[in-house]
Amino acid sequence: MKKKYFLLFIALQFSINAFSQQDGYWDKDRSTTKEINVSARDRIIIKTEDLPLGTTEIVYRITLLDENQQLASSLVSVLKSIPDPTGISQGSAGAVFVLSKISGDDKCTYAIFSDDKLAAEYKDSGKTLESCLIQDEPVSKDAKRLSVDKSSCLNGNSTVLWFGFESKNWIMKQKIILEVVPWVDKKLSRGWSLDNRKSIIDQCKTSNLAQKMVNSDNFCVCVLDKIQTKYKYQEFQKLLPVERSKVFKDAGDNCFGETSTSSAVYADLRKEASLLIKKGKYGDAIEKLGVIINDGKATVLDYNAIGSSYLLTKQYGKALKYLKDGEKLDDTELLIQLNLAHAYLLNDNYKEAKKIYKKYQNQNVTDSLSWTQKTEQDILAFKKAGIQNEDFEKVQKLMKE
Repeated sequence: MKKKYFLLFIALQFSINAFSQQDGYWDKDRSTTKEINVSARDRIIIKTEDLPLGTTEIVYRITLLDENQQLASSLVSVLKSIPDPTGISQGSAGAVFVLSKISGDDKCTYAIFSDDKLAAEYKDSGKTLESCLIQDEPVSKDAKRLSVDKSSCLNGNSTVLWFGFESKNWIMKQKIILEVVPWVDKKLSRGWSLDNRKSIIDQCKTSNLAQKMVNSDNFCVCVLDKIQTKYKYQEFQKLLPVERSKVFKDAGDNCFGETSTSSAVYADLRKEASLLIKKGKYGDAIEKLGVIINDGKATVLDYNAIGSSYLLTKQYGKALKYLKDGEKLDDTELLIQLNLAHAYLLNDNYKEAKKIYKKYQNQNVTDSLSWTQKTEQDILAFKKAGIQNEDFEKVQKLMKE
């Protein structure tokens, strides 16, 4: 009974592991299984099947068999019980699973190459100095796991490997079974390598939306994620330029709306505009505020800021236009009403300006600043900016009445 429960526990563990590992899979359809007869004292090279895109690890098994021996089970069938490559390295049990339970008396040495020319040179001369792995101690069976991060055999660009064998049987031929099974990373199998992802990020950073941002990293990562989800890299590259542009635009629009990017961008633009205004760089401030207004995200205070900047750069007609647009959003905002009065005054319409100056004369534009004080401050700012108007004195007298 105890044995039954133990076996059930083991089965459940494998099932849980199999379902929890969703990052990749053993590609059994593109595994390599080759049986080769090697003449005594001979060297041969064996080319694996093409490794699928996204291969990050391989497990291989080499077994030398006597003439009538057969493998107890294939490497592919063994790996069905190991849900991911790490299971192979988790102790002696994994090693027992992977190694063939049988082998013959014959032995061989072998080396692995990631270049066909080096493999051919090995066959001719036995040279192994430039191999990515060498087993120079004769073996009758062997099994190993190779990964991208620990073996030069899988350098990220490897699409095939060459196994070179040298028989150590001095009289009789040998039978060698080579089995190679690749582990494929699901995400990388879509072709999105580090360089390919970086190219999308770099392209995103040149977009109009990204240019509006102080830091566009999160935005561009969002764009990359959307493109990766929808397309394999090869599919994306095959799109026409106009189609790729639309994909970028759609992904950018979605990311801009779905995340906090939008509000953060406009908050940054407002901060930049405010700093520029304090430094007297009104033209640059107008450019920042114009982005917010053109995107339809402006508040009444944005219209007030751009209107004030236009007044201080002597663009009185534009100032009046934007201030009127701002008034439509909130006609109770006295900062914009005061700038409207200034705009009428500087556009030679003292009559309209006077109506506004008098209407709000006894109110505060903020909780601590009166309409009269703010009017005086603004007239001083105009004079400092080189703006002169004969009606300034009229306004100042009007505020004292």
